[in-house]
Amino acid sequence: MNPAIGLALLLAVLQVSRGQKVTSLTACLVNQNLRLDCRHENTTTLPIQYEFSLTREKKKHVLFGTVGVPEHAYRSRTNLTSNYNIKVLYLANFTTKDEGTYTCELHISGQPSSPNYRNVSVLRDKLVKCEGISLLAQNTSWLLLLLLSLSLLQATDFVSL
Repeated sequence: MNPAIGLALLLAVLQVSRGQKVTSLTACLVNQNLRLDCRHENTTTLPIQYEFSLTREKKKHVLFGTVGVPEHAYRSRTNLTSNYNIKVLYLANFTTKDEGTYTCELHISGQPSSPNYRNVSVLRDKLVKCEGISLLAQNTSWLLLLLLSLSLLQATDFVSL
């Protein structure tokens, strides 16, 4: 085998294995809705399959995803927003009956690699409101740009602090 082809195959395998790592799973409340932010690395061009589930009383309930079949009771209550490296699941009308361990699990389509997942334990009375963390948690680049802009404007005497 040509060494260049072997190296290309090795890099492709390494890229696939790295492209599905879940880096964090956080939960918060937006009004009466649960919001789960599943952040992940995305270094592959292959499609990423995902599944959000809830484990309650040792039973797994699939909420949303492309891997398992979502349970009928959750289909009308869930909504997903997906970007390059984050999947955000909303569960409407969150109550104490929805408490448990939530999981975000990722797979690379058509690859035998093991799934990568994160869990978060969710109790209604322990949840924080999303409004205080959502802007910083979703994208900190706007904050950095604002701080850099202020110092630049201050340096040119446009803004006096």
